[in-house]
Amino acid sequence: MGRLLIVSNRLPVTARAEDGHVVLEPSIGGLATGLASFYRNCDSRWIGWYEPPNGSVVEPQERESVAARLDAEYACTPVFIPPDEAAAYYEGFANATLWPIFHYFTQFARFEDEWWEAYVSVNRRFRDAVLSVAQEDDTIWIHDYHLLLLPGMLRESLPSASIGFFLHVPFPSFEIFRMLPWRTELLHGVLGADLIGFHTYDYVRHFLSSVLRLTGYEHVLGEVSVGHHRAKVDAFPMGIDYQTYATARERPEVQAEISRIRENVGGMRVILSVDRLDYTKGVIQRLEAYDCFLEENPQFHGKVILALLAVPSRTDVHQYQRLKRHLDELIGRISGKYGFLDWSPIQYQSGSAPFETLAALYATAEVILVTPLRDGMNLIAKEYVAAQEGEGVLILSEMAGVANELGEAIVVNPYNRSEMAAAFVTALDMPLEERRDRMAAMKERLRRYDVTRWASDFLDALASMRTEEAELRSKLLTATAEERLEAEYRGAERRLILLDYDGTLVTFTRRPSAAKPDPALLDLLVDLTSDPKNEVVIVSGRDRITMAQWLGRLDVALITDHGAWVKERGGDWEALVPLTSDWKDSVRPVLERFVDRTPGALLEEKEFSLVWHYRAADPLIGPLRARELRDSLEHLTGNLDLGVLEGNKVLEVKNAGINKGRAASLWLSKEPWDFILAVGDDRTDEDLFAALPEGACSIRVGWATSKATFYADQVADVRRLLTKLAR
Repeated sequence: MGRLLIVSNRLPVTARAEDGHVVLEPSIGGLATGLASFYRNCDSRWIGWYEPPNGSVVEPQERESVAARLDAEYACTPVFIPPDEAAAYYEGFANATLWPIFHYFTQFARFEDEWWEAYVSVNRRFRDAVLSVAQEDDTIWIHDYHLLLLPGMLRESLPSASIGFFLHVPFPSFEIFRMLPWRTELLHGVLGADLIGFHTYDYVRHFLSSVLRLTGYEHVLGEVSVGHHRAKVDAFPMGIDYQTYATARERPEVQAEISRIRENVGGMRVILSVDRLDYTKGVIQRLEAYDCFLEENPQFHGKVILALLAVPSRTDVHQYQRLKRHLDELIGRISGKYGFLDWSPIQYQSGSAPFETLAALYATAEVILVTPLRDGMNLIAKEYVAAQEGEGVLILSEMAGVANELGEAIVVNPYNRSEMAAAFVTALDMPLEERRDRMAAMKERLRRYDVTRWASDFLDALASMRTEEAELRSKLLTATAEERLEAEYRGAERRLILLDYDGTLVTFTRRPSAAKPDPALLDLLVDLTSDPKNEVVIVSGRDRITMAQWLGRLDVALITDHGAWVKERGGDWEALVPLTSDWKDSVRPVLERFVDRTPGALLEEKEFSLVWHYRAADPLIGPLRARELRDSLEHLTGNLDLGVLEGNKVLEVKNAGINKGRAASLWLSKEPWDFILAVGDDRTDEDLFAALPEGACSIRVGWATSKATFYADQVADVRRLLTKLAR
């Protein structure tokens, strides 16, 4: 592995003006702080937006010198964005469109075409910046919702690059995500990555659901195939720099802050709230719950203090200005309602705190409130647990991603004010031994899975994906492979060509009867069969009557019903196993019930089998019903000598002992063939591939685990290859 290129909206460097000069210094907070202990210890480069001090403009003649300083001092590559475009991209699309949608605050979302255009343009600027420094063996790790289009853009320019993407905010359910006018473009952008990471499996599930419903791409164990590319989707809960917080209280400056805080609060019990001022964080609901707690529990008056630290964000946006006014009014009302001469129930600070102060607050707070209305992960909860000696209590929102890891916390619904008020009492009255037991379990979990482990796991999984991708690419039916195959074909005197029908020679249709052979396909088969050296066998799951009507006039052999019936050229139909249909009356009601329960599904009756199709059903409900149906059928058919065959969006019930490989063996054993080619597209064709002798060539249409020699993308590739051979 070469270098690690980290790509995020902002650089881990802040520029500020001092005495007429620009001073560059490491940023505090955010992704830069979270990854600092990891990326500084590896060969890495960070690519991000350079924001000049005080909103000034970086003139074109200055950019080279700024880039040189960032390169020399911080191994960073800047992306320069014009102010107007930056506003439309960042304040506009990223934070007034994507942020509210991803956090389920749809009432705040705005959909502006000019914002989208700016978002696309800025993602292209990031692409160009990455291309300017990327080397062949670099690993590119892209972060967060600001750059959803970037993986796809880079994939077009660097098709063999190792690209990872991690989303640090929630991914919403399909019903919310579908509201975005540019939803499909965003999904295709993200799917350009080899590995797509989320904090929780809920977000993984939501993403895969949206991919299926909006693009039609299905997944197998979290892997989505898009052309020659596969994207793995998985959960990686982000950790923190555990040791930094766990040992912070040993620093003299932190000890001094602890002493100052304790002197300031006297003997009061401290309840801490630390958050960015954002409507997703639930600060207002937190204060309302505190109000309820004080009203219902006067015994705590004069004994507790809520230390509220709210960091302003996006102060020029109306929604945040209104939130700030509401917060100030609520603090004033609570303080006036309950406070008295020597006690104020809330100590409020607006603004960020240095690390020493934050660590001291974590160490001294008996209880912390981490109750966002929706949050991707929330590292504050983890920082508090790490910084505590072991006697604190964490009250945690079930809407935060971190709730899946820290089950020992008091988990609450942040919208339930009474439940939250009761949690205050539970936390303050919790016995010391129970506090220690809960905190010890959480500490050990965070110690084991820190930010280094998180980053290493993600990058190891990315490297594994690239290895698997390389193996699959080696089986891709390239132009070179086609030339070699064509040469073998030309040199052979006896050729056997075994071809599946649906999904191989014709594309799938919503109704099976609509997939009749077109004139071009018929001409192609005539060309292939007109060569006396060729034996062409159509190996289909369709019934013999349909295939006889469609292809019976051609000089081809036919295998139908997945191998139940065979017909040699010029011969009659023969059943390979004894076939019966007296079982249908027992099985048909089950299939009909599942047709009724699954809109879009249909039942096809063949001479000796019943087929349940769900291609036109809802893409999520169809597979779910198919699993239920298969379970029901396996119990029903266990004593009837029947088999349940699962194909591409179909379940077929037929007599046992039938498969395409067994039927094809009649031709495979006929004579010593000089050239054998088999082509298919689904799991029913794997039996055919498995039956082939060594040296035969097989092609699977679509990327999936297969016994086939090669992969082809689509039906058009198969027909193009066969046309080349026929000519």
